[in-house]
Amino acid sequence: MTHAKCKYNRKKTLIMGIGNLLMGDEGAGIHVIRQLREDKELADIEIIDGGTGGVQLLDFFFRHDLVILVDASMDQHEPGTMTRLEPIYSKRYPDTIMVHDIGLKNILDALHLLDKKPEIVLFTISISKVDKIGMSLSPKIRSVVPQVTEKIKAYFNSVTE
Repeated sequence: MTHAKCKYNRKKTLIMGIGNLLMGDEGAGIHVIRQLREDKELADIEIIDGGTGGVQLLDFFFRHDLVILVDASMDQHEPGTMTRLEPIYSKRYPDTIMVHDIGLKNILDALHLLDKKPEIVLFTISISKVDKIGMSLSPKIRSVVPQVTEKIKAYFNSVTE
C-alpha cells in the first residue's frame, strides 16, 4: 500500500484515549490506547493519552486529518456496549456527566467555529456509574477492551486502504 492510495496519510492520524485512569471504568479509553500502542501495525500512528481532556488538547486536532477518540460514556446502553459516532459539534457528543466532556465539547465547538474540521470519530464504551476509585476496570469493561481495540484497528484500516 502506498500513501498515494490512502484516504489519510498515516502521519496525520491521531488516536486519543480520554479518561481518568484513577476512576475505574471511567478510564476505559486509556486502557484501550495502551493496548493499541502495543500493536506493531500502528507503530507510525500518534497514539496519546488525552487524560481528562481540556482545551490544551486543541493543538492535536489542528495537526491531524483524522482523530479517533476513545472514551467511556455513561449513556443509556448496557455497560460494555461499544458505539461509534462522528460528532461534528458538541450537541452530537453523547450525554454523560464526565468532567472531561466539557473540554472535549469545547474543542468540538471551537473546531466547528474555526472551520478546522478534521474527521473526528468517537468510539465510546458504555459504563455504569463511576463509584469507585482505582486503576482497575470492572470485569465487564475489561472484557470488551480487546474488542474495542480490534474495532478501532478495523476502522482505521478501512479508511487508509
